[in-house]
Amino acid sequence: MPAKSMDELVSLCKRRGFVFPSSDIYGGLQGLYDYGPLGVELKNNLKAAWWRAMVHDRDDVEGLDAALLTHRQVLRHSGHEQTFTDPLVDCRQCKSRWRADQIGDACPACGAKDLTEPRPFNLMFRTNVGPVDDGSAFAYLRPETAQGIFTNFKNVVDATARRPPFGIAQIGKAFRNEITPRNFVFRTREFEQMELEFFVAPGEDEAWHRRWLEARLDWWEAQGVPRSALSVYEVPADELAHYAKATFDLMYRYPHGVEELEGIANRTDFDLGAHSKNAADLNLTAEVTENTESTARLAIQDTATGEWRVPFVIEPSAGVDRGLLAIINEAFEQEQLPNGSQRTVLRLKPHLAPIKAAVLPLKRNHEGIVAKARAIKRQLQGLGLGRILYEHTGNIGKGYRRHDEVGTPMCVTVDFQTLEGDDTVTVRDRDSMAQVRVPVQALESHMRGALAEG
Repeated sequence: MPAKSMDELVSLCKRRGFVFPSSDIYGGLQGLYDYGPLGVELKNNLKAAWWRAMVHDRDDVEGLDAALLTHRQVLRHSGHEQTFTDPLVDCRQCKSRWRADQIGDACPACGAKDLTEPRPFNLMFRTNVGPVDDGSAFAYLRPETAQGIFTNFKNVVDATARRPPFGIAQIGKAFRNEITPRNFVFRTREFEQMELEFFVAPGEDEAWHRRWLEARLDWWEAQGVPRSALSVYEVPADELAHYAKATFDLMYRYPHGVEELEGIANRTDFDLGAHSKNAADLNLTAEVTENTESTARLAIQDTATGEWRVPFVIEPSAGVDRGLLAIINEAFEQEQLPNGSQRTVLRLKPHLAPIKAAVLPLKRNHEGIVAKARAIKRQLQGLGLGRILYEHTGNIGKGYRRHDEVGTPMCVTVDFQTLEGDDTVTVRDRDSMAQVRVPVQALESHMRGALAEG
């Protein structure tokens, strides 16, 4: 059962080391968060699952890791310099600042009606390039990962000899100077994206758009976000981004309300056309401005006719942070136990769990039990399945509850029977709380079965 409020998730995340407010000892910095010991593991596992599905499990996608600092001309020709602005309104009474589309005729903070006229505000971060900070040479921190893919299109094609349909995938940081960052890690100023640009022949774009919608719904379900928790919003024509022919937004029920988890856009031939030289010669369907700075033609030549064609692009784009928040919310449960007590449990999919197994010695000051537990920890860690934690507390009950709360799928307890009896250990399952004795030599196969994806 998902959390009742965002406060429940925020409390769990800070208490157990998933997410911390950034620069907390100095009062924090609004819209920025740091991922703690468990958060970084969960985040890396989520990204690894996306990369496997997008790149390793497919034969038509290549990977990329482009630079964060972005040449100004890239974001000028992409349209970001013109469109990445929000009209802002200031309250003259309490000095608060609001997006014009989020308020009426009164300040939401103090109720005053003494408001300024809307003014444009740039959402992109600029930074100086070079040793002299005179404003003559600057770059942007990229506001999205997509443009690095488009500007590398020719490089990837030349290096791999790919032809449509094929894709280029990237996971990485993006930066937006959000006016009102809010709702924990849902809307922040520094965030991570998982984006695929999938290049297809014009005329095949609508079928691929639908195909990618279904693929992304299936993938989120495999991560623990069921279709019943998602709705598909087909963005109306008058709300589409300047580059889009059509967009599906996957909407999720977060604790603060229904919001976008992932967008799947048909970007047509806008992006490659916008970054191409002599675009007027390419028979584009999209309207782009003349580009005299680019040195490349981002198109594919038909070997039979010699004609240059610009592919259409289907873009599934998901936020890592939003995805992590949805996954934690779906996994969160406060369960009433038969004895009347209550436990908090994160029913994370095993492949996403930050800790795959915890090894607990029954007595933390017993040399033989401790040595055996450490040896088992090393054995399981060597399987390469993820992080295995040696839990040196000596209180088995509290250890079980702690690992329920952070989503550890299984706990392995080493006791006197392990040493003096049949060389077995107690393996406890997170979800059912069932305990079974497993021979140490069978732990590898037992663990692989328990942690198998899907």
